[in-house]
Amino acid sequence: MLKSKLLFVLLLCVVVIANAQQHNFDNDYVKPTDTFVQQKIDQWQDLKFGLFMHWGTYSQWGVVESWSICPEDEGWTQRRGPYAAGYNEYVKAYENLQTTFNPTHFNPDKWAAAAKDAGMKYVVFTTKHHDGFCMFDTKQTDYKITAAKTPFSSNPRSNVAKEIFDAFRKDDFMVGAYFSKPDWHSPDYWWPYFPPKDRNVNYDPKKYPERWNAFKDYTYNQIKELMTGYGKIDVLWLDGGWVRPLSSVDTTVEWQRGIKDDQDIDMARIAKMGRSYQPGLMVVDRTVSGEFENYVTPEQTIPKEALSYPWESCITMGNSWSYVPNDTYKPTNELVHMLLRIISRGGNFLLNIGPSPDGDFSDTAYSRLEEIGAWMKVHSEAVYATIPLAPYEDGNVLYLQSKDKKTVYVYVLSDKTDDVVLPASLNLKNIALNKKSKVIYMDAPAEKIKFQSADGATVINIPAKLQNNVAGKYAVSFKIIL
Repeated sequence: MLKSKLLFVLLLCVVVIANAQQHNFDNDYVKPTDTFVQQKIDQWQDLKFGLFMHWGTYSQWGVVESWSICPEDEGWTQRRGPYAAGYNEYVKAYENLQTTFNPTHFNPDKWAAAAKDAGMKYVVFTTKHHDGFCMFDTKQTDYKITAAKTPFSSNPRSNVAKEIFDAFRKDDFMVGAYFSKPDWHSPDYWWPYFPPKDRNVNYDPKKYPERWNAFKDYTYNQIKELMTGYGKIDVLWLDGGWVRPLSSVDTTVEWQRGIKDDQDIDMARIAKMGRSYQPGLMVVDRTVSGEFENYVTPEQTIPKEALSYPWESCITMGNSWSYVPNDTYKPTNELVHMLLRIISRGGNFLLNIGPSPDGDFSDTAYSRLEEIGAWMKVHSEAVYATIPLAPYEDGNVLYLQSKDKKTVYVYVLSDKTDDVVLPASLNLKNIALNKKSKVIYMDAPAEKIKFQSADGATVINIPAKLQNNVAGKYAVSFKIIL
């Protein structure tokens, strides 16, 4: 039996392809008029580095979160294993995962401590993904981790979302609740009368308004639960951008062409309610440009230049958003470089880790966080509360500055290995210094750094003992006081 289960898991393991929710970088951003929201966005932008977690019953099979029950023929929706031959049989087996989900190693304090040590400042957790399984104690459905048929319900920490939010908030994190607008388990979204055809609602909401209104109320009530029973919430992070007004569909975006029905869930009502309980709440109706997308969320990508609006790249530490056995994790060197490239363009880095079915991160994930943390302890001043500085990136050199524009931070990235090797000098574009200016090598502050400045550019002379030697790991930095 054990061998067959292991084989089943291996057959179901898939490497996630960045799915169809890529966000176009556009100029449709609408600045919030609520001053409390504006202030919260400003605070959030200073944090730079956050933790994302995709976790649910699907972790037991090691499959792409939710997507294998979607009847589309895409790389990330493929079904594997002994139930794959028949769609209905597969969905039944998938939903039955609720009866075996028992993550007894769940310890959110351990996660919060590791994330804090890595220099992360905010967290976003999946309270409900597209499959509709709730990782919080909703009163709207029994398809949840606290239901009697879920083994973990008897655990005193069974209300997972609350436990996570409390643990991270205790360590001074901003807290974000990921919530999927589509719900493939809800009979008011995928009505059992019709078979689901794709990711969208499987009936015409205009033809059956009572059913659609029931779904709108279901969504509203679940979000209200999160806004009222889970402490201070800073971000309502809404996924499933195909649930949107039909008038907002952009047919130049490939994945939006399949949206044929008006799936308006009344975001104005949801946002007003959320902010009545959580003043300053940032609402992120991702990929639906406009009033309720308070910051933009491109996934698995980094823009080449600075953007004029608040944004965040959400990127996986491994290849998958959710847990996959023996996943391949990005090296620390790459993760640090991603962080620096993102913040040099004015964004935040939301790094995703998928917890295991037992309720813990992999040893590799903890190792990556520890290594990032060691680097951050030296360079945090040149990360938090920084803003872009043109030309942003020049070869292996990155530019940032303080918000008052009195200090410049220059990073030199490693090349093909973890080790940074400094040249004899650095030529810095668009930076003019004077006799009162000072250059500090942050990786060795006692070293005296000389420079020459002329014609709006500066040359930093690297001390002889630092030249062509290993200067540090991943990236080293110079603090320039103008």
